[in-house]
Amino acid sequence: MATIQTYPWDAAEHLETQEDIAAYLEAALEDGDPSLVVAVLGDIARSKGMTNIARETGLGRESLYKALSIEGNPEFATVLKVIQSLGLRLQVVPIA
Repeated sequence: MATIQTYPWDAAEHLETQEDIAAYLEAALEDGDPSLVVAVLGDIARSKGMTNIARETGLGRESLYKALSIEGNPEFATVLKVIQSLGLRLQVVPIA
């Protein structure tokens, strides 16, 4: 019987364009799970460089890592700062 070999997959390594990032975050927001949204923001921040995001948001790098981890529970202000530093904005649309 053949052995199946698996490899770690990191979403941050595959977010190459603003469109990729926007689609990834939009999918997480549509899912509606707050912990997923935070994890996705963490992936995106890592793809852009956590140090750069920390500098742009005025938040500490370690604090940002903690807030955007699986166990993180960032304040909404932090989420907005991160989204804005990524060159994105939230948009409200009616649910069909």
